[in-house]
Amino acid sequence: MHGTAHRVAARRRGPALEQAIFEATLEQLVVSGYARLSMEAVAAAAQTGKASLYRRWGSKEELVMDVLRTSLPLVGAPPDTGSLREDLLTVLERLRAAMSSRPGCAARAVISELDHERASAFIGLVHQRVLDPAHSLFLDVVAAAAARGEVRAEVATPMVLDLVPAMMMYRAKTAQGRFTEQEAVALVDEVLLPVLRA
Repeated sequence: MHGTAHRVAARRRGPALEQAIFEATLEQLVVSGYARLSMEAVAAAAQTGKASLYRRWGSKEELVMDVLRTSLPLVGAPPDTGSLREDLLTVLERLRAAMSSRPGCAARAVISELDHERASAFIGLVHQRVLDPAHSLFLDVVAAAAARGEVRAEVATPMVLDLVPAMMMYRAKTAQGRFTEQEAVALVDEVLLPVLRA
């Protein structure tokens, strides 16, 4: 009896419990996918009751949105190496790190499983947290390069900026989710630099 009371008293609460729930959700998404994720399994992995999840999140969609919103890595401030090539590689490496992180893998798992309508909220979140900030970084990098006389600022059109996420998503769909460092270098050297310096 005393041992049971001690275990209940030791149960995590507040931020510690939320962190355990988020980690359990990410783990299930990466390992099993969105369709197989259940509130019951998340609660069990986080060592809490299902009711404590439903008090905060009304559905697994709300839980997953909150987890991704909180945990998707930010791409940071614009790099300024003095070289367009090095700046582009830095931004691409940050994007690669974000999308290959556990939250990035979880987001890709959700988006790839759901039809476009059901995935739209998650796609919007990835845009808000990762892709739109990355677009801003690319624009800043090109503007700095233009100020140094390396390129013309007007070449950074929306279509050109979409080359990076488009290639990353293509590789994610066709190469087991991998977009390698070598591919990032090739994308910069064979596609972005020739286009931006045209």
